[in-house]
Order: sequence, then structure tokens, then C-alpha cells
Amino acid sequence: MMDILISILLLMGGALVLVGSIGLVKMPDFFMRLHGPTKATTLGMACLLFAAMAYFSQYGDGFTLKEILISLFLLITAPISGYMLIKSAIHHRIDSSEKTTGKENIEED
Repeated sequence: MMDILISILLLMGGALVLVGSIGLVKMPDFFMRLHGPTKATTLGMACLLFAAMAYFSQYGDGFTLKEILISLFLLITAPISGYMLIKSAIHHRIDSSEKTTGKENIEED
């Protein structure tokens, strides 16, 4: 049963990382391009780390704290860094495509 759970987590994690990477390459502008690494890739890495936790608790040396700390660090820092990149792009007035939504919510300095 644990092997099935680990396999599902690995497949989901790999698929989410792949979707995030494709989104990073294929999106038309910086604002849309940032969604891939901050959302899908972060969740994909969390799935891969949970799979590692499950594997090593079942077949390895037991439950370790390293994967939990890596997951927490990743889940906290990725959205914050994405937010800071967006704020910097707004400050530098980077152009966006016509498909980008939410441009009317940006406040002028």
C-alpha cells in the first residue's frame, strides 16, 4: 500500500513540475510566466518531498526532519519571492501582454 502512495506522489510531483516548467517557457509575458514556478512547481516539489518522507520512513532509517524543513522552507519562500518579483516588475514598469488580467488593479506611484 505504501508503494502505491509513494508512486502516486512521485507521479503527481513530476507532472506538476513538468507543467510548471512548460508554463515558464510558454507563457507570453513576465507576469503570467511567474505562475509556473510559484504555483505548480512548488506543489510538485512538495509532492516529491512527501514521497521521500514516506519512502524513508518505510524503508530507510525512519522519519527524518530534513524533508519537513525543506518542504516548509520551499512552501514559505516560493510565494514570497514571487510576490517580490511581481512588485519589482511593477516598479520597473515591465510591459505585459493584452491577455494579462488585473492590470487595472495596479496603483500608480
